[in-house]
Amino acid sequence: MYRDRLPQLDGGLFLTDSGLETVLIFLEGVELPEFAAFVLLDTEEGTERLRRYFLRHMSIAESAGRGFVGESATWRASPDWAAKLGYDTAALDRLNRRSIELLASLRDDFERAALAPLVISGCVGPRGDGYHPGTLMTADQAEGYHAEQIGTFAGTDADMVTAITMTHTGEAIGVVRAARAAGMPVAISFTVETDGRLPSGESLGEAVAAVDDATGAAPAYFMVNCAHPSHFEGVLAVDAPWVQRIRGVRANASRRSHAELDEAEELDDGDPDELGADYARLRAAHPQLVVLGGGCGTDDRHVAAISLACMA
Repeated sequence: MYRDRLPQLDGGLFLTDSGLETVLIFLEGVELPEFAAFVLLDTEEGTERLRRYFLRHMSIAESAGRGFVGESATWRASPDWAAKLGYDTAALDRLNRRSIELLASLRDDFERAALAPLVISGCVGPRGDGYHPGTLMTADQAEGYHAEQIGTFAGTDADMVTAITMTHTGEAIGVVRAARAAGMPVAISFTVETDGRLPSGESLGEAVAAVDDATGAAPAYFMVNCAHPSHFEGVLAVDAPWVQRIRGVRANASRRSHAELDEAEELDDGDPDELGADYARLRAAHPQLVVLGGGCGTDDRHVAAISLACMA
């Protein structure tokens, strides 16, 4: 519906969801093998749980009359992770399709009530760990790996794909190439450490420039996710063209490093109101930030606080 022109590029504020996997594990007591939420799509009960999750977040956007970017529950739904969980290619294709069908089933009701668009995004996660780059992939390797999932999304009602928690530029470039080959708009969301650099050591500015240079500025936009605003706010405070390419944020409420979060046995959900104030400050400095949601440890309370704080 929106592949030809993504409405979030027109400047209006769009909300998205929060930390799906941490909500399911820590708040709802769901066991997610390999941190994979897509396995819930294999049962009616699991699909209904995801439906309720999305509806909680969509209701915030609906009440505020804001658009919503629905990210499919497929961050782990790529070949390597699926193989670890016992899913073959056919099963993986089926569940990726079901993830988009779930969001499509909610679109009409949302758009009638909110009078705003619901953009459906096929969520692509990293081949490796989301906080540690592990073995760095070349762009060719990444394109070959991610082409299967992105190709599936291209045959659905998905409007775009978003690569969430990219840790290095080689993988990001490969995702963009695969999306371009499939005719899909694509957004790239990098994660950063407490020093504002990618886990690979690349600066955020270097990473955005490298992806744009290698792909002819093919991404619709870039985002930052799974880092506290204090980890990257200073990095954005420069007068450089690449900063304008950052149009979305899905931040953690926790100020902890990735290593500390990996070792934590309890959820650090921070303070929703404080996070909302952080977003308002970011938006005041960078009005191009138009897609706002939460990262690990956040839930619909945080998204509601962000929406309220960014009312202006």
